[in-house]
Amino acid sequence: MLFAGTPEAALPVLHALMDSTEHEVVGVLTRADARKGRGRTLRPSPVAALARGAGLEVRTPSTLRDQDTQEWVRSLAAEVAVVVAYGRLVPPELLDAPTHGWLNLHFSLLPAWRGAAPVQRALIAGDEVTGATVFRLEEGLDTGPVYGRLTEAVRPTDTSGDLLGRLADAGAPLILDVLHAVAAGAVIPEPQDDAAATLAPMLTAVDGLVTWSDPAPAIDRRVRGVTPAPGAHTTYQGLRLRLGPVTTAPEVTDLAPGQVRVGKREVLVGTGSYALRLGRVAPAGKNWMAADAWARGARPAPGTVLGAPAPTQEVAHQ
Repeated sequence: MLFAGTPEAALPVLHALMDSTEHEVVGVLTRADARKGRGRTLRPSPVAALARGAGLEVRTPSTLRDQDTQEWVRSLAAEVAVVVAYGRLVPPELLDAPTHGWLNLHFSLLPAWRGAAPVQRALIAGDEVTGATVFRLEEGLDTGPVYGRLTEAVRPTDTSGDLLGRLADAGAPLILDVLHAVAAGAVIPEPQDDAAATLAPMLTAVDGLVTWSDPAPAIDRRVRGVTPAPGAHTTYQGLRLRLGPVTTAPEVTDLAPGQVRVGKREVLVGTGSYALRLGRVAPAGKNWMAADAWARGARPAPGTVLGAPAPTQEVAHQ
């Protein structure tokens, strides 16, 4: 089989396929090496690192539309292609290259949250249950027939990283079950209900900006939904202040949206409903620290409001 995937979330499935005695991975598609970290060192994707270490043939094309890549895919004569968070579109002319097509593990209960950020969008929306779906790729965006699914409860403190990790682990046995059913001719494809579809477009930094006039539960969900990426943030004195997960303080209702109150061991911020207690924060250009440690250094004045414009200084004219 051919495997296509890129980030850490794809590793449990690749490990399961490599360890299986029933399947042979004959080739791997992944994103090209990228520069990361402060030193901008060129690093392979997690999938590339694992596959190369196992001696598998790895290709990193910028597109699957070029002739050489398409000829390589067809030359593998794979019975099936398994896709997990690959990050590249499969063009129509390649959809039928593997005998049983391309089977994608998507981290939502399709047709809910079609798109690039299903886990993040589910958390931000306040879904209490989500899951993973294996479906066959077709030309539409995550529209193909469903071959299998699993459900997963969303925990009150889940970040998108937490939830994605559990779904990625649970998705590996789901893929193996589906592949077994495909080989046995026992799969009954289930069409998706397009009328029930919701979309999960890729997140940007704007999605991490906290609006303190929103209700506390909505802010809590947004912060967890964008953690670890693209990350939640606000401003303090006009400079970006990154925010880690928060906890609710429903007993505190006398703070205006964004207003800060510093206690001995806590930092509270008002919202459109009740207060939130900050966890870890990272001021501009600095590392993460506990919110109370930040407050001891920053010493926000009484009445300080996060997200407010930077204070202006009057210039004396002679």
